Parts: sequence; structure tokens; C-alpha cells
Amino acid sequence: MPFPASHPALDLALSERGYAEPTPVQAAVLESEAGRDLLVSAQTGSGKTVAFGLALASTLLGDADRIEDNGAPAALIIAPTRELALQVSKELEWLYSKAGARIATCVGGMDPRAERRVLERGAAIVVGTPGRLKDHLERGALDLSGLKAVVLDEADEMLDMGFAEDLTFILDSAPADRRTLLFSATLARDIVQLARTYQRDAIRIDTVAGAGSHADIEYKAIRIAPNEVELGVVNVLRYFEAPGALVFANTRERVKHLTASLRERGFAVVGLSGELTQAARSEALQALRDGHARVCVATDVAARGLDLPDLGLVIHAEIPVNKATLLHRSGRTGRAGKKGVSVMMVSYTRRRKVELMLQSAGITAQWEGPPSAEMIREQDRVRLLADPILTAPVDDEEALELGKLLLEKTSPEQIAASLIRLYRQKLPSPEDVYDDDRMKRAQATGVNDRGQRDGPLTDFARGGDMAWFRINIGRDKNADPKWLLPTLCRLGHVTKGDIGSIKIFDRETKFEITKAAEAKFRAAIASGLEDGVTVNDAVAPGPKEKPASRWDKKPFDGDRPEKKPWAKKEGGGAPRGDKPAWKPREDRAPRSEDGSEKKPWVKRDDAPAGEKKPWVKRDAPAHAAAEGDAKPKWVKRTKDAPVPEGKTAWVDKPKGPKKPWAPRTDSAPAAVGDKPWTGKPKGTGKTFKGKKKSNG
Repeated sequence: MPFPASHPALDLALSERGYAEPTPVQAAVLESEAGRDLLVSAQTGSGKTVAFGLALASTLLGDADRIEDNGAPAALIIAPTRELALQVSKELEWLYSKAGARIATCVGGMDPRAERRVLERGAAIVVGTPGRLKDHLERGALDLSGLKAVVLDEADEMLDMGFAEDLTFILDSAPADRRTLLFSATLARDIVQLARTYQRDAIRIDTVAGAGSHADIEYKAIRIAPNEVELGVVNVLRYFEAPGALVFANTRERVKHLTASLRERGFAVVGLSGELTQAARSEALQALRDGHARVCVATDVAARGLDLPDLGLVIHAEIPVNKATLLHRSGRTGRAGKKGVSVMMVSYTRRRKVELMLQSAGITAQWEGPPSAEMIREQDRVRLLADPILTAPVDDEEALELGKLLLEKTSPEQIAASLIRLYRQKLPSPEDVYDDDRMKRAQATGVNDRGQRDGPLTDFARGGDMAWFRINIGRDKNADPKWLLPTLCRLGHVTKGDIGSIKIFDRETKFEITKAAEAKFRAAIASGLEDGVTVNDAVAPGPKEKPASRWDKKPFDGDRPEKKPWAKKEGGGAPRGDKPAWKPREDRAPRSEDGSEKKPWVKRDDAPAGEKKPWVKRDAPAHAAAEGDAKPKWVKRTKDAPVPEGKTAWVDKPKGPKKPWAPRTDSAPAAVGDKPWTGKPKGTGKTFKGKKKSNG
């Protein structure tokens, strides 16, 4: 369908850019009612930037031909990362170039003073990341009073990255009557809540429902040994030879290592991670766009929102953490109607996780082994023979003359062989890798090396090509696949590949042997087994036969004694329930008549003789020891109080100002060279009183 008309200035820019047909999301946005809020779910690479750029035309331009006032911002676009914000800014620049709109970009890693100067000069559209936009708002450099529309691009990514608080601050600072356009790859619960809070009667546009996840992407799962993942990445890059490839790793250190390793092998590669400066990241991206680099190794954070030209291959060197990350990574390829390949490097330890992830994402992946060196060389032959340079007309007269001279000096075969040798010298050498036999067998049988069935049952696993046996070792004898599988191989003279499913029950274990190894296995067990071990034929376990859990307790043989609810231990007290209730002691304060409340303590005049006397309040302080008391009570002395022997009366204490503090002369002398204190310094705490005397 032809591109629908939006605005003359924008239509002219689209025609000059070569846009002939709109993408589904662009067509849906143009068909929606002008001026309404939009809630759009669309895959990455579906043309969302041009879509919301066209949607803003009615708000920013109206019936005018150009934007005459570039003072306060009229539109604000918020993106999760620096790269995506810069990419959106470039897209809007050419889209609104004929409309005269100035665009300002505010992202982290750039000079904030330069951004403030651009904002002071005025811009109709501001594109930025949440953190930098919030900073400009708090400093008063960004004025949103005249804002007419806000666009949240990749809203799900911004919430996943922890920008919810910043987004709330920005949206609350914008006028309430603005338009809010929300674009997201998925509509999770937090996205729906955000839309309900900040949108009014939004039009729902869904270009994902009913379509497969990235229909233009071919998914492959490569079986690889854990220690050969790096070699597998090299061979996958060599096998596909895509114009642009993106390799994902989970950590910055892994990005550094993979980048150095691929560069050492001869690949034109750049690395992207969060620790790089904005200048370094921009330089790396420009190298990819210019064709100076063909491979980019990046973390998830650095690769969010990237739109690289001719990116035909995505490699997951490390397994994504969840389904959303898998879809986001893979969505970097297969964009704008182009085909792409997404390859996951899967070791046998991660196979089950990958299968569940693919199933939850609705993705069907092709499982296969890593490309071998022979397969890569065959692909090189096909690509060389199909190279268009061999059939393109030669217009260079000098090249033709040089070719004739070469033919006069040597044979055509020698020239062709030399050209092939030069062609191969530019290509990195493939690595020798082997397919993971454990993974291959597990995929075929659905049983891992621990005897656990963790995949779907196939005809092969149901016993069509297998024979069932049983051995008299079960959970009652601590049967475990870690030692049971090697035992079966030793007793039956077979290998791990000859053994299929293993089902461990309470007192026996059933297992499968391939038909090819059945005769050898029977001969081995017939020649003799270990004492107490028997192996016999068996039938396949039925659906109601459940293997014993590893953590189940052994069955109890005999009568278990009935457990009493409570038994008195030796030296213990009375059984629970028979213990008498607490009663107040008779020699303490009595309770009230009904026993519900305790009376306040009162003076007891009838205390029995010989016991502790009740406390009485003395009317006057005692000046001396009372009769019968062991020692006198302490009281404050008065002028008339008798002075105990050896004490000094207070009446002669001198009055007046206190003397300044000075160290005692009979105490510890001052250190040599130190001046004695003439006054007590502030904040020194306790005064110095000399050394503490010993008890001796």
C-alpha cells in the first residue's frame, strides 16, 4: 500500500528518503484519530521512531507549513539509553528537516553545559534519557510549561532499568493536558499501570498480537561443550559471514575477553559496554556503520535500542537471563523486513533452561551441532564462486592490460589459485570443535546423564529401539545416577551412549539399553555379576509407576510404636495441663477478695518478728546510727550535724571564685620539654591525677 499522507513537509522528507510503503505500526498510527493518546505495542525494528514522528505532526504543526517558534519545547521524547536517544534524534532531524524544527538532545555522558546552552537557544523537540532530563528539570534548564506531547520510547526497557522514579518526576512536571504516546515491545503489568496513570482515553494499537515472535528471524540452538563456547562463536561467525554481527555477553569482563580473542583471530571487531565513555561508544558504532568493523561484542545495557545497518546475525555467547532479554537481543536483527539469524550457544548444563525459555517465548529453534571446519570451507567455496565481482563487467582499461600481461607470463590456473589464496588469507581460520555427544543423546532420548527425563518423549525414548532391564538396586541402597550409570557401563561392558532412560524406584532401578548393544550387554551380565547384584529383563515403566524421590525416607519395616503426645522426661516436671495454677505466696501482698486484682502494696504492721522490717518513711534524717542498726544510714550533714571521727565539717569551706586548675606538685611531673598547664583546657575530659596506686 502507498504511504498515507500525513503533512506536506513530512511527506516530502519521506519521499526523499525512499519510503514507499509504511510498516504495520506506521500505517496503524497514521490511521488513528489525530490528537489522541496512543498505547502502542510493536516489535523492535518495526519503524516506531518514524511512526511517533508522524503522530506528532498534527500536534506540532497543525495547519502550519513550518514550525516558526522554536522557543520552549513542544514535544519531549524519552528513551532508555544514550544510543537510542541519539538514534531517535537523527531520525527526527531528517523527518522534520523540511518543517524547520530544531531538535535538542540531552543524554548522559555529554557535556551538560553545552546541552543547557542549546536549551536556552530553544528547541521544538527535546530527546533525552530519563536521568539527564530530570537533572535539567531540577536545575531549571528545561522548561516544560509549553509542552504539548510526551513520547515514551521502549517504555518496558526504561522500567526494567529502574527509571520508574525519574519517569514519574518528568511526567508529573509536564502539563496535564498534554498528549502521551507510549511505545513498548510488551505490555506488562507495570506498563499498563503507567498508561492508566498518565494517559487519557488512549487508542490501543497492537501490531504483535497474532504474529510470531520476530517472524523474519531464524532461531538456531548450537550444542557446544562448556569449554569451547569461544571456539563455537568463531566458527558461527565464519560460517554465516554476515555483513554485520552482534555477539552478546553478560558481563563487561566477558565483553573485553571476547573482543580481544576475536581481534587476535583476525576479525574486525569492536566492544560495547557500560564502562565506555560516550565518545568511545559513538566511535565504535560509527565503525560498524561505516563497515570498518563487522562484529560488535556488547552487553545487554550497551546494546539496547541499537539499530545497526545490515545486521544479519546475533550470537548469544552467554544465555539470556529471561525471555524478554532473549527477544530484545534477537530483535536487533531481522528489522524492517530483512531476514536475520539468532544463534544461541548452549552447553549441556543449560539445555533445559534454554528449552523452557524458547517454549515460553513461543519460539521454535533448530538444534544442531557447531559448524565444523569442513562445513566452513565448503561455504567459502560457495561464496567465492557466487561473488558478483567475478561476473561484473570490467571498465578499468589498466586492469585489463595488467590481466593480459599476467596471462602471458603464467597460466590461468596459476592466476586463479593465487587469487583464491589471497581471498583465503583475509578470512580468519576456523576452529576444530566437536559436537557434544551428551547433548545430542539427551535431545534424542530426552534423558540427561543423571537419568532424569527432562525433555519431551520421542518414539526413540518410548522404547521402539531400546530394551528395558532392571537391577536390584534402588533408593533403599542409596542408588544415585552419579555412580549407578558408571556401574551399569562396567557390568554390561557398554558406554554411556548405549544407556537410555534410567528410572530409580524404592528397591530396584529400570534402565534402557540400545538394541545395537543389547547382545553385548546380555553376554556380559551372563558371564557373572558382583555378589548380591542381579540384572533381569523388564518392561517399560507404566504411567502410574513413579520413581522414588531422592529425598524420600526409607520404608519402615515392622510395627512403629505409637507416639505419645507427651511423656515425662527423667527429672522433668509435671505434664502439661496438670501443672497447678500460680497462686500468690501467703507472705506477700494478698489479692482482692474476688482474686481478680492485686491490691497495692501497703505497710504491714503485723510483720512477724525476725523477718525483714517493713520500709517506713522517716520524718527527719538520722544524724547518727540508730539503735540496733549495724551501720549508720547516710544522710546529708547540716551545720548542726555531729561530725564523725576523721571527717572535716563543711562549715569552714571557703567561698568565692574557684582557683584555676593546675597540676598537682605531688603528682606525676610534666614530660621533658612540655609546658605545665596553667589552666584547664577545654574538651580535655577528666583532670590528670597522677598514676593509679597499686593495691599492694
